Amino acid sequence: MVKNTEINLSAFSRDLKKAPSDAVVIGVGQGSDGPALLENPLTAKSAEALSESLKVLGVTGAADQLVRLPGLPETGAGVIVLAGVGKIRDGQQLSEETLRRAAGSAVRQLAGLTTVVLALPTAGVADVAAVAEGAAMGAYSFTEYRSSTDGLKEPVRNVAVFTEFAADKGLQPALTRAALIGKAVNATRSLVNQPPSHLYPESFAEAAKELSKGLPVKVTVWDEKRLEKEGFGGIMGVGKGSTRQPRLVKVEYAPTKATAKIALVGKGITFDTGGISIKPALGMGDMKSDMAGAAVVLNTVLAIAGLGLPVKATAWLCIAENMPSGAASRPADVLTMFGGKTVEVLNTDAEGRLVMADGIVAASQEFPDAIIDVATLTGAQLIALGNRTAGVMGADSVTGPLKAAADRAGELVWPMPLPEELRPSIDSQVADLANIGERHGGMMTAAVFLREFVGKGKDGEPIPWAHIDIAGPSFNNGSPYGYTHKQGTGCTVRTLLAYVEDVLAQAA
Repeated sequence: MVKNTEINLSAFSRDLKKAPSDAVVIGVGQGSDGPALLENPLTAKSAEALSESLKVLGVTGAADQLVRLPGLPETGAGVIVLAGVGKIRDGQQLSEETLRRAAGSAVRQLAGLTTVVLALPTAGVADVAAVAEGAAMGAYSFTEYRSSTDGLKEPVRNVAVFTEFAADKGLQPALTRAALIGKAVNATRSLVNQPPSHLYPESFAEAAKELSKGLPVKVTVWDEKRLEKEGFGGIMGVGKGSTRQPRLVKVEYAPTKATAKIALVGKGITFDTGGISIKPALGMGDMKSDMAGAAVVLNTVLAIAGLGLPVKATAWLCIAENMPSGAASRPADVLTMFGGKTVEVLNTDAEGRLVMADGIVAASQEFPDAIIDVATLTGAQLIALGNRTAGVMGADSVTGPLKAAADRAGELVWPMPLPEELRPSIDSQVADLANIGERHGGMMTAAVFLREFVGKGKDGEPIPWAHIDIAGPSFNNGSPYGYTHKQGTGCTVRTLLAYVEDVLAQAA
């Protein structure tokens, strides 16, 4: 179902002419005195001539600017590409994220070519890895439902990074990791980009099985009969309005020498009409992306398995389609959630927290070291943090490391509080809880609701937990930028992977 986009990554440090390519990419920055050619493998004479021509050629060095020039004999390529990296300071190295975005932007815009050499300045293996990651995420397209691909450009297939660190023994593992990150992010994008006519609870469960093939993971699927029998009232309550019944999917990677145990819970609403509390028609088509959280946690666990990390990682995909019908939940209904708590449904469009509550309880019963849930949960997230920054809430012991991991991965995440005065707003007159509360600060109110379902560990203390709201950054309705394409972005996969790596590093 999911046709993934993958790329061949390599590195070399020899003469450019010995590695023929379609294009060689060189960086240009916005310096204090105008555009500045960055460190590159051209001869001094060629580099000087090119530097003197930048302004005449209209090259500014702005991020995402790409200017193609005829190739030089010394490059072994038909085209030299000048890629903008944005503002630079004299003597200051480019950040990893700047390199990641510049490489991704170049590879994205060079679709139609087969082989590209990225000759951006790298100061170590970490920089090379960032360039490779950007390239892997830039090489993406989604054409599954086109009757013809005439006029469409195929993504770049081969990328070679020109770097003096090509022989470093740590480089090959870094390239392998970069390729796996690209694969995981692009698979997440492709799931998010699926039309709801083709991605629904049952087919999402099948896609999880398909993507898991060849990896040491176990996939377990709860169908509607098992969900009903075992009391998953949140998932069933949201999904019963659709003819396409809900699913819970558990994807478990459990290596024998695991030193940590992480549970990831993802919201998988394959289409969200709002249910009886129906949404306005404008923009409703974007609600095919309301399953992005489940796609993120699925592909994060598959990436962890692909890397063979010594951590038990479990993804819980809480999947339903929220539709209005005679069978749908009504405002004022009371649902009995998995674990026994009751919830009064005051708004059927606050459905994500209902399916997530079931998943959090199920995850808690296995006593992980930490639970992290990921969801396109609230429109309030966009109001508070905009289209590109995710909100993270929960226990400081998890949110702090998540923010640090996001910074390292190059993703935008911002910690938000969970004010105690919000808790009374989700009190119900007839049930344990109501599914909506205080309107102002709605992103945090939703997290306060989810916190009610986090279980206790074997020590009797609440399991460390964090909630990541990706309502804005999971879907790009604007123009492409950097390594980010239109529609599904695959955000948060890299943050979660970096978080797990950091946990393992601290345990070592």
